[in-house]
This record gives sequence, C-alpha cells and structure tokens, in this order.
Amino acid sequence: MSASQQQPENFKVYRPPSISPTLPVNDLPDDYFTPTAADLKAAQAVLSARTQALVNAPLKPRSVREAEVKAKRDRWPETTIRVKFMDQTQLEKAFPSVNKIKSVYAFVRGCLREDIKPIKFILYQPPKRDLKVSDTSVRDLTLAELELAPSSILLLRFEDDALNHPTLPAPLAPWVMEQALDLPRPAMLVEETDDTTLLSQTKKVPSSGGKTGEAKVPKWLKLGQRK
Repeated sequence: MSASQQQPENFKVYRPPSISPTLPVNDLPDDYFTPTAADLKAAQAVLSARTQALVNAPLKPRSVREAEVKAKRDRWPETTIRVKFMDQTQLEKAFPSVNKIKSVYAFVRGCLREDIKPIKFILYQPPKRDLKVSDTSVRDLTLAELELAPSSILLLRFEDDALNHPTLPAPLAPWVMEQALDLPRPAMLVEETDDTTLLSQTKKVPSSGGKTGEAKVPKWLKLGQRK
C-alpha cells in the first residue's frame, strides 16, 4: 500500500488561534491566562460525572448496560473527536461511536511527520484522565462507553517532553498542514469592532461600597474577542 493510500481521510486541521497585534501576548500579565475558580470547578464537575458513570457501570446488570450502550449508539452513531496539540493546533475527525480509542490514536499517528511517528504519545482529558491504549479499562471500551460521544476534545502530550513546549509547532506532516484552516470564531462572540459596545452594555452590579459599577468582564471573554 502506498503512502498516499495510508493517509487519513475526511478530517479537518485548524491552525492555532491568533491574537490581534493590538493586544500582544507579551504585554498581558501572567494571571490573565490563569483559569478562574469557576473554570476549574466546571472542569472538575465534568470529569467527576464521567468518572462516576464509568465506576458505577459495572454495578448494573449486563442487560441494562448493553441497553444503555445501544441507546447511545442509536442516538449518536458518530463521535467527533478534536485533538489539541500544545501549540493549540487542532485535528478533528468523526469516528463511528462503536470504535475504540485505538482508532483515534491511529488517526493522529497517521497525521504526524515521519520522524515523529515512532515517538509515543498519550491522549488525555484534563486534569487527570489518561486514555491509554495500554489500559484495559480504556482499550476495551467503545468511544460511546468512554463517554466521549457525541463530541469531545482530547489533549495530546508526547513521552518526549521536549516536544511538549507550547511554542513548538505541532509536528504534523506537511500534507496535513497544507489543509489547515482558521479556527472558526464562536458564534457568541461579536466582531472586534463591537468591543466598545459590548463593554458599554456590561450589566451594572453593586460594588462592595454600595455603589453601582460595571461587572468585571471574564478573562476568557476578553481573550476570546481577540482571536
């Protein structure tokens, strides 16, 4: 089989989101990029819910578990996985929900440069959920059973930590990067020309001194406006 026949098909690759030159990253304080307590709480809640679902599943009768899996498969026959590299480059592909995690690994590996393919990597969900093919509790479950359907974002880290620096471009094959697209702006965000309007319409809230003041714009929203 030729190299061209082995190349993955029907996928998307997105370039890292850019930040407007009017707001250089180097001019931002470190705490600008620090997740808020609410961000961490929301991420932990999602992880806890998925962990509980996996832990409690074996306690159910087999017939019940099979019925639940079938219901998910019927409702979400495909699972869209987006794999994010350290530099924020993203690969996206839809897989049959009955596929196992090894199919996602095979897809990602097929998109890497030839010199990088032999290097092992791990797909994971923060903060601590590694989806290792070597883990039988992961390897033997379908994407639906892993609670990844209908769509999930997975992060990637290489075993060689030298490849994990955020300033290092994702080591994807040239033919992959030739297909790179700009990451679509979220529909909820307004154009940069509307930033002043958005800030002027910020809801007024009482301050600690009893006076009205503008509600603080979340860091994620301010950064998002500059993508």
